Amino acid sequence: MHPYLHAQKNPDKPAVIMASTGQTITYGEMDKRSNQIAQLYRSRGLQIDETVAICMENHPEYFNVVWGSQRSGMVQVAISSRLTTDEISYILSDSGTKLLISSEKMLPLMDELRKTNPEVEQLIFGSGDERDLDAALADMPTTPIADQRPGCDMLYSSGTTGRPKGIRMALPESETLDIPNGLGVLAQMIFSFHEDCVYLSPAPLYHAAPLRWNMGVHSLGGTSVIMDKFDPEHALQLIEKYKCDVGQWVPTHFVRMLKLPEEVRAKYDVSSIKSAVHAAAPVPIPIKEAMIDWWGPVLNEYYAGTEGNGFVFCNSENWMTHKGTVGQPVNCQVRICDEQGEEVPVGEEGQIFFENGNKFEYHNDPEKTKEATHPKGWTSLGDVGKVDEDGFLYLTDRKSFMIISGGVNIYPQEIENALITHDKVTDAAVIGAPDPDMGEKVVAVVQPANMDEAGDDLAQELEAFLRESLSGVKIPRQIDFRDELPRHPTGKLYKRLLRDEYWNKAGQNA
Repeated sequence: MHPYLHAQKNPDKPAVIMASTGQTITYGEMDKRSNQIAQLYRSRGLQIDETVAICMENHPEYFNVVWGSQRSGMVQVAISSRLTTDEISYILSDSGTKLLISSEKMLPLMDELRKTNPEVEQLIFGSGDERDLDAALADMPTTPIADQRPGCDMLYSSGTTGRPKGIRMALPESETLDIPNGLGVLAQMIFSFHEDCVYLSPAPLYHAAPLRWNMGVHSLGGTSVIMDKFDPEHALQLIEKYKCDVGQWVPTHFVRMLKLPEEVRAKYDVSSIKSAVHAAAPVPIPIKEAMIDWWGPVLNEYYAGTEGNGFVFCNSENWMTHKGTVGQPVNCQVRICDEQGEEVPVGEEGQIFFENGNKFEYHNDPEKTKEATHPKGWTSLGDVGKVDEDGFLYLTDRKSFMIISGGVNIYPQEIENALITHDKVTDAAVIGAPDPDMGEKVVAVVQPANMDEAGDDLAQELEAFLRESLSGVKIPRQIDFRDELPRHPTGKLYKRLLRDEYWNKAGQNA
């Protein structure tokens, strides 16, 4: 439910704690500020079912804005603060945004966007000019608007395989704010969220999972501890300091925490964690085994997308008996299909489709919607996987990342999962690069733990390491080293950028 109800019962309870400063926003303060946001929308002529966007870092006012939109019937677009001017401009135009909200930190980017999108009004916390949002809110009433009703979000995919795709949800049919938050109910049922939970949020709030899970926490009356950005040791410090019992993670968070020195990890008490929710990509089996050994059987995995068309869940107990799985479907049926759309036998790989899940469409892009839809009406996120005899789903990789070398299909995820377990590797990406004989060759781009060790000797060591567990066709024909990979703060890899770089380079040398 909308957190205004918790503000009535527990106005002084922390709703948000900013991890870097300790600044606290209570439910009472969030209620008043979100009312002012809603009043501001109406004063600027924004009506129900119109679009507003928020583009800023993990800012103390973030959820005040979000819950203001959610009580005024707005369609809220959360935009990554790390996108380029061109990418943000595209989203503003595609979504039909009327008002863009940002922060002082983003001023240079906002100034550029005023040139490219002059039709979009801007309001900016701390701007100090005519766009200053603090000044605009100062005279706004802290009481509810007359026509309160729930809003919804419209989120864009991260664009790891091309232009971001907008997923626009319909406004809730109910006009009362007292309707249950679906994700909050789900979190309560299977992830152990509750009204007194303390949730550690280590990811950017503009991404679907952290945004929606935090909203689920607030709908239940819990407290969100918001990190500015993820740091492995700081995350452990926060768990101990605030006795965090729930949190949402991605595989790279686990990898970075496990690669802390043992004496550092041993300094912090993490026994308060009762549910470590994780998604975004499958966790390499040795990494997840190590996390369960460390934190206990508290890891709860799910597979889903911003599209909301299906939800697959796995607790630690089920994972230990079906290692590598992402779980069993909760609100849908999973179908695995070949290139012709025919279902394949149990245990065979194919494209993953959800049956009986929520319907969705990509905004202004019927062709992409059609591509994601099976003739029988099932829908897909574009991933490849298989189902075992017990109905557990295993992910192979995204279909668009598949490498075809000499007519053999190779999925990079398996190779990446092996590389990341090596002690000298911090991060890894595997792509298909052009090859005159094989069509494509397997290339590994590796971020070493120590860049001084990058070179032929480490490449040979990694190749020998991979040969211990992978067939010869999967061994990279080339291993390159980088200081850092183009990874999204949510953990997703911008593999498209790496792949384009290698293919463009080959074109220039042709």
